[in-house]
Amino acid sequence: MKNLRPFDGQHCETTATGTLLAHIGIELSEPMLFGLGEGLSFIYWKMKTMDFPFLGGRIKPDLLTQHICKNLGLNLSVHETSSKVKAWQAVQQLLDRGQPVGLKLDAYHLEYFAKPFHFAGHYVAIYGYDHDNAYLVDTRQQGGSVRTSLASLALARAEKGPMASKNLYYTIAGSGGHLDLKEVLIAAMVNNAKEYLAPPISNISYKGILKTAEELTKWYKTSHAIESEFKMAANLMENAGTGGALFRNLYRDFIKESYDLLGIEQIAAVHHEFAQIALLWTSLSELFSQIAETASFDDVQQASEIFRTLATKEKNAMEILLSLR
Repeated sequence: MKNLRPFDGQHCETTATGTLLAHIGIELSEPMLFGLGEGLSFIYWKMKTMDFPFLGGRIKPDLLTQHICKNLGLNLSVHETSSKVKAWQAVQQLLDRGQPVGLKLDAYHLEYFAKPFHFAGHYVAIYGYDHDNAYLVDTRQQGGSVRTSLASLALARAEKGPMASKNLYYTIAGSGGHLDLKEVLIAAMVNNAKEYLAPPISNISYKGILKTAEELTKWYKTSHAIESEFKMAANLMENAGTGGALFRNLYRDFIKESYDLLGIEQIAAVHHEFAQIALLWTSLSELFSQIAETASFDDVQQASEIFRTLATKEKNAMEILLSLR
């Protein structure tokens, strides 16, 4: 595809959407995309069918791209269909017109994943195909420009499960309007803070972090596989497309870029807070790895204390951002 510049990213949705944006001439850093997507949150999610809780660090899938396009004044076109045939034909037509397309799918079926796992909230950009294969842009750690068979792509797009969509695909087009990044930055920060500070349920945002602090002992005491569960949780926090520190590195760098552009002192204070917050999240993932090795209850108690500290620090930082409105 002409003019395609694959986005070099660590997180799947910003990588896919960043590739589509670059195609229409908008090139922003990954932290900037994450921040403009009002992406920071937290979720503690435990269902009876799950072996151990899921700790997530961002807003719901799909919302990030919606917010990016809203804040940048772009036209986002999203489609779903339960028909695999129609889903592929629609994407094929767009590709034939020279339009890269964002896809939401289940990573399990993608042939280039070294360790496949079911996650139906994964995003890629597709930019080409031949008789057998689809050519995709995925995250840096998954190989960047990659390919998978058309058959595996069809399975990935149609998979059911938590966070799944029906063969979802999307495109982004410019609106022709002038963009003043400085104007939208404050709106994005305030909107994210507003959502973060008013969670609809107690397992989301700072309340969810506090809940995790309370539930951690129960998780430890009822676990049948401490080593694998805590090791997996540590890996999900630090390595699974989060940019490190459960997305806090990305948000810290977004705040720094915003301060460099706006020069507002409250934003400098928030950057200082998020620099500490990111380090604490990384220390948590290291503690989880340690718990996996030693099964130490002292480490579990220490981790609970760090979660409590993080809840307070993140709430305070977001209250400063909210005061920018």
